Amino acid sequence: MSKHKKGKYRDWITEEGLLLIEGWARDGLTDEQIAHNIGIRRETLCVWKNKYPNISNALKKGKEVVDRQVENALLKRALGYEYEEVKTYVEIDGHGREKKRKEITKKIIAPDTTAQIFWLRNRKGKVWSNREQIDADKIKADIEYTKEKTKLLKGEKKDLSLLEELFRVSGSILDDTAEPNESDEIDGNQGGG
Repeated sequence: MSKHKKGKYRDWITEEGLLLIEGWARDGLTDEQIAHNIGIRRETLCVWKNKYPNISNALKKGKEVVDRQVENALLKRALGYEYEEVKTYVEIDGHGREKKRKEITKKIIAPDTTAQIFWLRNRKGKVWSNREQIDADKIKADIEYTKEKTKLLKGEKKDLSLLEELFRVSGSILDDTAEPNESDEIDGNQGGG
């Protein structure tokens, strides 16, 4: 480690200590690993972050750099990119002398749909959310709503509270929310009977 004493917060709120903490965060170390390097438990580091803003800021500043690099790499992967692959060959000519030859190949990395989906779901979640799951949940809630409404209309149930709760949860836009009356039709029969 350095000249810092293990676990003494005073040593870590110095300029040198904060630079070390920031560097570890920039290198991608987790809070648990940083706490280990300092010689404390992760819980103690959490207390220090709340108590000493300089430590919290050093961690944030270091992590922002890495986060930005990962964001850039994800975006690059999502969009696809080109690069040049350089191979160097050493050959012996007819006179026994070494001759270097470079071969440059242009490589194209196709856009990655998984990276695109991940980016869009996180950046534009309302538009790119997992709609299938949302639709399935809504259908299940609508089925339960319909079952409860049928019981109510058949006179098997008198309590509207569950029906109202199911309707609220399902977000259903069914129009037939009025209380049952003699003109309601059930299974093709008039009057619920």
